[in-house]
Amino acid sequence: MNHTTPGAVGLDPAVLRDQLFELWNRKDLQTLHWTALQGFSKLSEPLEALLTILEGCPGKQRGRSHTVGQHILMKFQSWMKESPQVTLSSLSEQQAMALQQRALSLLTDTQPNFVESLINIYQLNSLDPAILRLHIIRLQALHCYKEAAVLAIKLKLQNELDMEEMCVPLILQNKLPLAESFVIGHNHLEQRLVTLLDLWCHPSFSVEEISMRFPHISLTKQCMSQIQPKLLTKQVFRLLEKFNIDQGLCPNALHKRRLDSLRFLMYKRFVDKSMTEENWSDHVQYVVADDLELQIHLVEMLVRYCGLQKAAQWSLRYNIPRNQLPSGVWETQQSLPPGLQQIGQSGSAQTEQWIPSRSHCQKFYQVPLTKDQVHFVDSPESLQRCRNIVLKECDIVGVDMEWQPTFGCISTQQVALIQLSVLDQVFLLDLCANGFCQHPDTISFIRSLFSERNILKLGYGMSGDVKCLLATWHQLLEEPLRMEGMLDLLNVHQKIQRRKVNRTQNGPKDVLVGEDSAEKGLSLLVQQVLGRPLDKTEQMSNWEKRPLRISQIRYAVADAYCLLDVYSVLSRNPAYFGLPADLRSISSSQSEKSADNKQKEKHAKQMKQAHGKEECQGAQRISPPRSDTEKGLLCGEKPSEDTPALPPQQLRVVCDNMLQGLGRYLRCLGVDVVMLENTDDHRVAAKLAQAEGRFILTCGQPFQSLRSQVGEGRCLSLDCSEKARDQAVRVLRHFNVQLTPSDIFSRCQACNSDQYAAVPRKDMVRMLKQKGFLQDQDNTNYTQQQEEEKLGDILTPSLTPEIPRYVQCQWAPLSGLDPDTLTFPGGAPVQLHTVPPALLQRIPLFYVCTRCGKVFWEGSHFGRVLAMFQDILHISDEDTESAAAAQQN
Repeated sequence: MNHTTPGAVGLDPAVLRDQLFELWNRKDLQTLHWTALQGFSKLSEPLEALLTILEGCPGKQRGRSHTVGQHILMKFQSWMKESPQVTLSSLSEQQAMALQQRALSLLTDTQPNFVESLINIYQLNSLDPAILRLHIIRLQALHCYKEAAVLAIKLKLQNELDMEEMCVPLILQNKLPLAESFVIGHNHLEQRLVTLLDLWCHPSFSVEEISMRFPHISLTKQCMSQIQPKLLTKQVFRLLEKFNIDQGLCPNALHKRRLDSLRFLMYKRFVDKSMTEENWSDHVQYVVADDLELQIHLVEMLVRYCGLQKAAQWSLRYNIPRNQLPSGVWETQQSLPPGLQQIGQSGSAQTEQWIPSRSHCQKFYQVPLTKDQVHFVDSPESLQRCRNIVLKECDIVGVDMEWQPTFGCISTQQVALIQLSVLDQVFLLDLCANGFCQHPDTISFIRSLFSERNILKLGYGMSGDVKCLLATWHQLLEEPLRMEGMLDLLNVHQKIQRRKVNRTQNGPKDVLVGEDSAEKGLSLLVQQVLGRPLDKTEQMSNWEKRPLRISQIRYAVADAYCLLDVYSVLSRNPAYFGLPADLRSISSSQSEKSADNKQKEKHAKQMKQAHGKEECQGAQRISPPRSDTEKGLLCGEKPSEDTPALPPQQLRVVCDNMLQGLGRYLRCLGVDVVMLENTDDHRVAAKLAQAEGRFILTCGQPFQSLRSQVGEGRCLSLDCSEKARDQAVRVLRHFNVQLTPSDIFSRCQACNSDQYAAVPRKDMVRMLKQKGFLQDQDNTNYTQQQEEEKLGDILTPSLTPEIPRYVQCQWAPLSGLDPDTLTFPGGAPVQLHTVPPALLQRIPLFYVCTRCGKVFWEGSHFGRVLAMFQDILHISDEDTESAAAAQQN
């Protein structure tokens, strides 16, 4: 390499470095800029001198976003553009190799500009891959895992390195996105990363064993929380979709997702009781499939939720081996008469009437069509009749679609039924009919319908329908589906909600919390415009099973036909609903929505800065209030006086699994709370909110995705750093909940039930003795007469201690308790094992939850809760007396 001779003209790199350092420390960047450009021109060997300067640069300094080395490198690159003669190719191969080796040793910085600049200036991509690979391995040996990954990506070395050695340390350091970046674009590496995460989803996986391979990595609590089966399963399914990988390669994540879905179904059927037996049975069979382990889990859950008979029936259905059955199931199998050995099959599809009951008609929107005006389209011949009417005789068509719920086990479902409603009839395109879905005429009809600009197609949330259409017909991806004449009533609905117009006297009131506020989405729009909501009972049913039940057909027809009715009413008087005269113009009004969102975000940022802390944000509460009903409802602020007060029993929420502490506090105060389990996906919250009209309480990243799945203002985000008690106060103030001492403990904190049975001490003694939890030595204070009384005796009022007035809940008679099994009508046994015998001498009355059997009794906890929330309690004289009496007991 040519060195500067004593007589040669050239600036000493060390002198230039010192000049630049001094200007950097003085923060005189303008002078530094000109000094650097002039100095680089005076260097005899600029490429070598740059390395000398960079090698002497200090690391990152406090208060600086980047280092002096990064700044000098950026100036050098700018100078090189004006000095094209300075290139590595002007040097000999030996000189260039030496400079490349020195440049490579500087690549420990992950600042993208620094790395890319060095790579470009010294053409490091041209180095022998073996040399580059050794440098990456050296970085890993120094525990610079992030730096090694970034450099490997920049140098395109993924195929030269061990995927696990590169990615596992990143995952352990909570840097999964960087691991994704490392494998992306390399199919075999993408597959290996996903299968690795799937292995970690296995119940026997131990993160400690993995961390032993990397003892220098200190696992933080946050990192440990991310390496849990539930969150890993979520990541696996996300990457399966992102990388288009076959689910069969991830059996552990699929099993975990199915098990979580099974738990959800058990809750919906036996706890929440909001799913019909037939729908539950269909979904259970889909989720369990031929997985023996899941079949065993199903039987075990059935034993807990509803008893041995149903568990025995399902165990016979799946032919589960005797040695894998829970206790008592085999014996119950043997005692079942032949008629009960199979799961009962409902004949509702044949016996159900087209015209529903009078109460149903009074409560829900009804389609003004007879059954013979509904036509199944399942063949080319019937499709031709449908085509002639829809494409030639109609100018407005309501479009809706149904598909099989998969509970997150499949990212995108295929359409099972397409409903097309016209003026006096509805066509149901049965895509499950043999050969009909992929028939060329069917695909041609879909293309013709969606591309015909002279036919207005009405839908609600059509982006989801289109996504499923594309999953059903890949031909629509190869030759993209052209869409003309579309009007998504979801956009119209959002505009109506933003305007908050007054309703007619005959129309429904604005939906308020606690006043039949379960409606959302299309059902809410139908209620607001037509006066009655949709019956959504069959929404989550098996749409691939044939024949469809009458109730399913009614639901499918109503979902499509109501679009015509809603559009007709809105078109006749758009100004009344705050809409433009041409409703079709709303379909392309995304700019207004975007501007509205930007204004909301700006206002939220200003509020956050003004208060200096995170506020609980409801999607509908960010912008300034536009009506009396919105005033003062920003979370954490006291609501205005004209905001209706709400008892806690009428507030229904679902708490994300990150807010379980908040959920327990709210239940303790009487709020109707469903809490997601740690194993539940966040999307379960949206499903529950949609099905039951609950508000979602969440925090962090899930807020954005959950907010988009529910109606405006139905999802609230809280600050995770706040204590659960403070979060509870914030929520109660947000909804203007009037909390009284009578509400405390009015719900079971374990299962959310608000029904208790009062059990006097003498009856508790009998139960404990009957089940063997109370021995003679534990019962010396009770007389022989008390011990001989039978459990089934009906309590006389004079012998029953007074139920405390401060507990505002429903009381069930003790006579409903089965005297032999000690179970309530719902099947829950009394949890006698939780009652310490020592309590019996001082506790006169126990309270047992009739849903889960948990036993409660008087103690000091009531006083602690009372003191904890005293600043928001509304206490009357009667409350004061009752609370004082309770604390004295």
